[in-house]
Amino acid sequence: MSEELKTTEEVNGQAQTEEAIKAAADPGSAASPEFTEPPKPVETMADYEAEIEASFKRVKEGDILTGTVISVDDEQVILDLKYYAEGIIAKDDLSNDPDFQLKEEIHPGDEITATVIKTDDGEGNIVLSKKEANDILAWDKLKQMMEDRTVVKVKIAEIVKGGAVAFLEGIRGFIPASKLAAEYVEDLEAWAGKSLEVTVITAEEENKRLVLSGREVAREKLAEENKKKVSKCQVGAVVEGTVETLKDYGAFVTLENGLTGLLHISQISSQRIKHPGVVLKEGQTIQVKILSAENGKISLSMKAIEPDEEPEEVFDYKEDGEATTGLGALLKGFKLN
Repeated sequence: MSEELKTTEEVNGQAQTEEAIKAAADPGSAASPEFTEPPKPVETMADYEAEIEASFKRVKEGDILTGTVISVDDEQVILDLKYYAEGIIAKDDLSNDPDFQLKEEIHPGDEITATVIKTDDGEGNIVLSKKEANDILAWDKLKQMMEDRTVVKVKIAEIVKGGAVAFLEGIRGFIPASKLAAEYVEDLEAWAGKSLEVTVITAEEENKRLVLSGREVAREKLAEENKKKVSKCQVGAVVEGTVETLKDYGAFVTLENGLTGLLHISQISSQRIKHPGVVLKEGQTIQVKILSAENGKISLSMKAIEPDEEPEEVFDYKEDGEATTGLGALLKGFKLN
């Protein structure tokens, strides 16, 4: 009896297994209603409209086309032109820049605009030149950059007399020595191969003249950095500084943090003086107190850290920097009978 029951259970189990396999094989069966295949999207002519329209276009030499990079190797770039033929640009037809690195600067998915120089290379491909298209389109782009004061990064390709050469949009540009950095650059050779941010200051297509400048960008960055440093200066702190220059209205003092502050003539001494040179000389190390640090400017004082004393005589300043005492001060204290 138990043997017969076991055989019945095995038969029932086998039947359930076969049913499960059948349900898995037929997702649309009633046994597995949860497996329903979604309807496939129906393709229409609109899905291929761009490709169909492109296939009817007749490409001729001199046309300017834009395509998407499919592949890049050491010698060429292949473009998808949405056309029955692919576009090919040889390395030599990509840029005028002698330091141009094909694989570093162009990647699959990039868009490139180029001029057709041959409609068939013998293998059904369209031969293109980015350099030729660039010569046509680049100047408009450079002029727009100049108007917008667009900041772009370039690499110094060559040092020449009076400045440096860098390529922008494939066009050879000149950077005068006075425009390389925030200050005039004496050692031009030290800039060879360096990268810097520049703006376009001259773009004359008719004269093929492109002039770039890094000075404005460098000065703006320097001003921003100084502003941040100034904001961190602690008002009321007594710090050490070096007298850099003397002016009629005061002295400029370079502080320990590299910032420069103004020590006004009225803040040099509790005594009235005619010129800062009465008390100070360039290169002298002094102690000053920070009175204020606002809007990127630092105001300093020596008088604020002097011990309280009664005002004394007025000093006069001569061109040789010596101080003399007035006649009134010399006679002060003398009694006449």
